[in-house]
Amino acid sequence: MSAQPIGRVVRLDAKVAHVEVDGVVHQCALRGQLFEGLEDQRAPVCVGDWVEVELSTTPGAVERVLPRKSKLSRAWMREGAPLEQVLVANVDQVLLVAACAEPRLSLHFVDRVLCAAELNHLPAVIVCTKADLAPRGLVQEMQKIYAVPGYEVVAVAKGKEEGVERVRELLRGKLSVVTGLSGAGKSTLLNRVDPALSLKTGQVSKKWETGRHTTTHSQLLRLAALEGYVIDTPGLRNFVVLRDDRTPLSHLFPEFHRHLDACGFADCTHSHEPDCAVLRAVEAEQIPASRFGSYQAMVEEGI
Repeated sequence: MSAQPIGRVVRLDAKVAHVEVDGVVHQCALRGQLFEGLEDQRAPVCVGDWVEVELSTTPGAVERVLPRKSKLSRAWMREGAPLEQVLVANVDQVLLVAACAEPRLSLHFVDRVLCAAELNHLPAVIVCTKADLAPRGLVQEMQKIYAVPGYEVVAVAKGKEEGVERVRELLRGKLSVVTGLSGAGKSTLLNRVDPALSLKTGQVSKKWETGRHTTTHSQLLRLAALEGYVIDTPGLRNFVVLRDDRTPLSHLFPEFHRHLDACGFADCTHSHEPDCAVLRAVEAEQIPASRFGSYQAMVEEGI
């Protein structure tokens, strides 16, 4: 028996996967066996997955998902235990797009996505869009905050190419996932990076102060001039980190690391205990207050 063809999922619609095999995209149904033993996951396949397919039928079928080298996940909330929603697989890095103007900038959202990237050992970069509309000093404050844990913050402004060119450098030769709140300007940014993409863009809703979902499904796009790929994802409205039992939440904040062993209690939660080195570092402004606030909020939620 000959080996099954192997392709990459470039788009997913309900239970139909668009799989690229040798440059040709095939629509493939998901075999029922993929859903067996899937009690803790929302879906068995995501964009970026490498899969074995059967192409002798119409439509074709996804037979097996190959092991993932990386993933970006969040919790899918439901009654009882949350499910894991794998947003994308096999990516090299995360580009987190955050708007400096509408929709309102949420550092807590930014920090949650960064924690998910840390959990999955994915490098992450923050791209601040609409920097020309930002309140005075906001971009510089963002760069100051995220320099402490070691994240780069790239500012992109209308009519200026400097930030866009830096994004091109970051995307070159890699498979990147682009994610962020609805209306943050992900599609607009990608159109500036590569005008040939011609992605649909939308306006921010004045009523809700959030963006429309101009991207309705995740899709893998080729950046020919950069010899790279991006996965453009639908805008998110919330992000809940799905932490595994092996990794304490404090380990997902890189700026905490050098302080953790100096706490007075081995089981310190770094939220209220006396003789806590993390709390001392916050008071000494060695850990940004906004980052610690995000940590506290997640502790209170039981993450």
